[in-house]
Amino acid sequence: MRLTKQTNYAVRIMMYCAANGDKLSRIPEIARAYNVSELFLFKILQPLHRAGLVETLRGRNGGVRLGRAADKITLFDVVRVTEDSFSMAECFDDNATDCPLIDSCGLNSALRKALNAFFDVLSEYTIDDLVKARPQIHFLLGLEVPLAKTAA
Repeated sequence: MRLTKQTNYAVRIMMYCAANGDKLSRIPEIARAYNVSELFLFKILQPLHRAGLVETLRGRNGGVRLGRAADKITLFDVVRVTEDSFSMAECFDDNATDCPLIDSCGLNSALRKALNAFFDVLSEYTIDDLVKARPQIHFLLGLEVPLAKTAA
């Protein structure tokens, strides 16, 4: 199975926003950080916004930020809304009727089990996990390092 470029960059947008903390992230800045077109990022934002994974604010001072805490957004949440299909074989399609084994095929069962295992692993990782796993993420993305919170 191969994830689409859309999903890859959707995760990157989410990581950028998480690394940027409470600040609004601007599409031109994200595009520059990843060397990708702004138009492509706007297209990717649509399903993320519809699913409530990001909030967008229009206008001159607008931008994008996570729709909920980074530790509450799993990789599965992102993949589920950005991938069009999880058909690993022709027989996964709703209109698959060509095969006489469609209802009793061992391949279909094995692939479905593998796909569910894939989803389970994606559900174990959050956007926050990805950001924390890369200590230099602020430097790599050209972001300001957030000030450490002091105890009151």
